[in-house]
Amino acid sequence: MSLSEDYAAMEDLHPIDIVETLAEHHAWEFDRVTDDQIAMAVEGQWRTYSLTLAWSEQDETLRLICTFEMEPPADKIHKLYDILNRANDMVWTGAFTWWEEQKLMVWRYGLVLSGGLVAGPEQIDRLISSAVMASERFYPAFQLACWGDQSPADAMKVAIAEAYGRA
Repeated sequence: MSLSEDYAAMEDLHPIDIVETLAEHHAWEFDRVTDDQIAMAVEGQWRTYSLTLAWSEQDETLRLICTFEMEPPADKIHKLYDILNRANDMVWTGAFTWWEEQKLMVWRYGLVLSGGLVAGPEQIDRLISSAVMASERFYPAFQLACWGDQSPADAMKVAIAEAYGRA
């Protein structure tokens, strides 16, 4: 049975309700922060990723933020920015950024659902899986560039192929 078969009247469902059902389905830890926001933890191969999805009624956008802690040495920040640019050149959905104050690597994406469009469970599941797969794919490269004394170009060689699997 597909995920969307669990939902009878899709147009009446709030996107965060769908995310909550997916979190339950995958047995992810989650916290329904507000009616319009959910936070969860998804275990990856390299680490546990913190994901937050929030629905903005005003701009009709489902926002996803996937974070993981990272504290690169101060003298390696230039390498981090270089490898972030290289990673972002290789992805189509979402982008990485570095939040220096919080010491977090961030993958973010906004799914625009203007005009009353509704995201189905398969689409939201794919959105979450894509965030985790991108983080898994590039995490080793970020580590090699910041702590392994490899150039960003050399570190990216471990991220040539996309990660396969399911979050």
